[in-house]
Amino acid sequence: MAASPKKIVLAYSGGLDTSVILTWLKETYGAEVVAFCADVGQGEELGGLDEKALATGASKCVIADLKEEFARDFCFPMLRANAIYEGEYLLGTSIARPVIAKAMMEVAREEGADAIAHGATGKGNDQVRFELTAMAIDPRIQVIAPWRTWSLRSRSDCIAYCKDRKIPIEVTAEKPYSMDANLFHISYEGGVLEDPWNEPRKDMFRWTTAPEDAPDEAQYVVIGYEKGDPVSVDGERLGPAALIGRLNELGAKHGVGRVDIVENRFVGMKSRGVYETPGGTILQRAHRAVESLTMDREVLRIRDSLIPEYASLVYRGFWFAPEREMLQTLIDDSQKDVTGEARVKLFKGSAEVIGRRSPNTLYDPDYATFEEDEVYDQQDATGFIRLNALRLRIRALRDQRG
Repeated sequence: MAASPKKIVLAYSGGLDTSVILTWLKETYGAEVVAFCADVGQGEELGGLDEKALATGASKCVIADLKEEFARDFCFPMLRANAIYEGEYLLGTSIARPVIAKAMMEVAREEGADAIAHGATGKGNDQVRFELTAMAIDPRIQVIAPWRTWSLRSRSDCIAYCKDRKIPIEVTAEKPYSMDANLFHISYEGGVLEDPWNEPRKDMFRWTTAPEDAPDEAQYVVIGYEKGDPVSVDGERLGPAALIGRLNELGAKHGVGRVDIVENRFVGMKSRGVYETPGGTILQRAHRAVESLTMDREVLRIRDSLIPEYASLVYRGFWFAPEREMLQTLIDDSQKDVTGEARVKLFKGSAEVIGRRSPNTLYDPDYATFEEDEVYDQQDATGFIRLNALRLRIRALRDQRG
């Protein structure tokens, strides 16, 4: 049995759950608790969070601005891989967890903490993502997950706990769904969304305009790429976080990036999730367009065959695992010629690529033309087809003999 921790770093948001957890940790372990909050572009007001944490019993509150690191070192590598989970989900929540947990572990090291704690439940994916990251960084760290061990079972239990202990919280009406936001996306799940037949309410969406209410005139945007990473929007060079933010604004205005799926959680059950990923949707499609000009056919085929595996690793929390790092090395090598521009048309929920160009293009109109040319001998196709058909012909001859 692990020794009782003396100092705990708690992933803290200032909401009901983490306010209860902070007090519960102090009562249960008699330990010092350092509150940790990560700014990954969730857009919530973080001012006053440190005062709230101290008033609830924390010895200190650390707020880390991770937006640039999140975009540069987590979102961009994932976008280079064109990662999509189960065909539709662009992994916005999944990719935020390792950057948060990494920063949290840095605080634990700096503070000399012997344990970390989080408010993820025992049914979700986030508990796995947080803890796999923590253990990959420090295998000796103790992880405390109160929702898996304490006697509280509901929001009402948490409110009663706060009232009994005079914990300063603002109790608001419970939302009919659970929401999580960061620079890359917003997710909605639970509540009324648990019935997969229910259409999401129109007023639920925080970012994107409903496609039917989006402007009646299309907008065109040009994304510039260098070695697989987006570097500019309409000719203006932007840093990673600013670039994603700019495309979020453009995509949201035109209703781009809504996804409604039933996905398979790592822990075993199916879950219905609704997501808004406007900038990420534009970037994923623009990236593929530049790749279509610049990547060798067989390199592209092999890389594409690895997308489901890569996406699954991100979804299941294995960002800091050797297999993800190995795949990333291969993928990044495939991107060395992916430089150019893609032109994307935004219109009523769609992001349609309508142009692409690159100084490294492998597209040669002299070979691709349907008009008369002097570089391609069409008679060569006869032998090419017969060689490729050889195994099929041999099988057919065998069957005819039988």
